[in-house]
Amino acid sequence: MSDITHRTVETNGIHLHIAEAGEGPLVLLLHGWPESWYSWRHQLRALADAGYHAVAPDVRGYGRSDKPLAIEAYSMKNLLADYIGLLDALGEETAVVVGHDWGAAMAWNSAALHPDRYRAVVGMSVPHLGRPPMPPTRLFEAMFKDSWFYILYFQEPGVAEAEFEADIPRTMRTILSGGVPGFDTTAEVVRSRKKGDKFFTGIDTPGKLPDWLTEDDLAYFVKELEGSGFRGGLNRYRNMDRDWEELPELATVRIEQPALFIIGEKDPGRAFAPVDLMKPLVPNLEEVLVIPGAGHWIQQERAAEVNAALLAFLKELPA
Repeated sequence: MSDITHRTVETNGIHLHIAEAGEGPLVLLLHGWPESWYSWRHQLRALADAGYHAVAPDVRGYGRSDKPLAIEAYSMKNLLADYIGLLDALGEETAVVVGHDWGAAMAWNSAALHPDRYRAVVGMSVPHLGRPPMPPTRLFEAMFKDSWFYILYFQEPGVAEAEFEADIPRTMRTILSGGVPGFDTTAEVVRSRKKGDKFFTGIDTPGKLPDWLTEDDLAYFVKELEGSGFRGGLNRYRNMDRDWEELPELATVRIEQPALFIIGEKDPGRAFAPVDLMKPLVPNLEEVLVIPGAGHWIQQERAAEVNAALLAFLKELPA
């Protein structure tokens, strides 16, 4: 089995910590919130053993990567520039980009806006829906009205940070092992909330971890988040309206590269991010793979199935 190694790379004016394994065509793995490179621990070795150079950075704001202070430092434009610079630093003209959660949004937008650098794209859990007709926070306010919605709760700097950082072991245990109930807009515990409630209002912390997550895995995530805090990751949500202003081309650009989308049957995001809307924007979407019984943390929960689908997709790409 291939070893995972670590180093720091300078890109786009910051330093990114990367975990990598293997040699061959580059596969870039982008994590979501609130995670780290470690979310791809099962994919790094599988890709390396199959003849690929797998690279998983800590996204800016996380882990051992730089954590700029300014909210606007976490705009989509800045994040995409980090990965173009990373390809340059690795001496690679092109890569296949793979992302989960916010990493999926970064992967889709990388493929859309830099088609010369990304020869294929895989998104997990979050579909590509292009540019909405109005700034996202206005859209969410119209959709949810007086109802509580986590993205709107995340907008005020310092509020969610205070909740999550008060007890990081509890936070990570609840988010990773509790089926992410705070994200589930259909759950009664969320539907009954009022403005002013918090992410964990009405939610108990599970005592037992799911089979896919060990106490050592949880401890690694806790250590990383204790080091970085939650501010950088939450600042990504605070740039959604800025992204809308800065990237108007996402309203019309299509992703022409070969594409794959993987989502868990029980992923709560399916309630407000319909997959069918993505198909006109991604005409070469080869498959939408819904994994029965799986939730949001798909590449960790169902590593064998995700690895098999990913390797099958990569194998069919033009050399």
